[in-house]
Amino acid sequence: MAKVISVVNQKGGVGKTTTTVNVAAFLAELGKMVLVVDMDPQGNATSGLGVSRANLEHGIYEALARQRQVSDIVFDTSHEGLRIAPATQNLAGASVELVSVDNREFQLRELLSEIRHGYDYIFIDCPPSLGLLTINSLVAADQLLIPVQAEYYALEGLGQLLETVKLVQTHIHPDLQVLGAVLTMFDKRTKLSGEVMNELYKYFPNNIFRSVIPRTVRLAEAPSFGKSILQYEPSGKGSRAYEKLAREILERHQQ
Repeated sequence: MAKVISVVNQKGGVGKTTTTVNVAAFLAELGKMVLVVDMDPQGNATSGLGVSRANLEHGIYEALARQRQVSDIVFDTSHEGLRIAPATQNLAGASVELVSVDNREFQLRELLSEIRHGYDYIFIDCPPSLGLLTINSLVAADQLLIPVQAEYYALEGLGQLLETVKLVQTHIHPDLQVLGAVLTMFDKRTKLSGEVMNELYKYFPNNIFRSVIPRTVRLAEAPSFGKSILQYEPSGKGSRAYEKLAREILERHQQ
C-alpha cells in the first residue's frame, strides 16, 4: 500500500510544488512507483511534469465530482514509474461544490483508497490555503511534508498550519503524522537563512530533514520547460539536494 504524503504550507511561494515534483521524480528514479495528485487549482505540478492543461478534458476534479473513475484520470509522465492525477481549471470550483457533500472532508481519501495499492508513494500537492481542498488533502494523507522558505516571513502562519493539523488529528484523522519540515530556497551566504533554520527547530525539534534545498535559478526555470530538475539539470546542486531528500525520506520509512 502506498504511503500518502501531503506537501503542505498555506503560505504561497515556499517551494511546495517544486518539492512535490522533484521528490516524486527522484523516488521514481530510485525504482518506486509514484503518483502525484495535483490538488492546487493553479495546476503547477501538472504543467511542471509536462502535462498541458489546455488539452486536458478531465482531472482530479472530475474524479472528486464522481464524473470519472480515478483510474481514468491518471496520466503517465516522461519519468518511468511516475504518474500524475492532474488539476484542470474546474478544480477552482470544487471547494464550493464540496460544501454540500456528505463526508466532504473524506472525498479525496475515498478516491485514493481505490488506487493506493498500485503505488509505493502518493504525493499530494496542496493549494496555498487552509480551505476544503487542503483539508481533504490532510485527511487523505498518512504523513505531512512541510516546506519552509528561508525568508523573514517564512514562519508566519506556521503556527496556524500546525493548529489546523492538530484539529484534523483530534476530530477526523488521529493517525496523521508530520513526516518533517524541509528548508527551501536556502542561501548560505545570508545570516537570515541560518536564523530561520534555528527558529524552525523550535517548531519541529525532531522533524527537520538534514537535506536543505538551495535557492537556484535552475530550480526556478525547470517547470517552465515541463521538466523536473532531474531532467533539466541532473548534475546541479538543486538536483543533488532533492536526490538527498528523496533518499532521506526512504531512509525514514525503512526505520
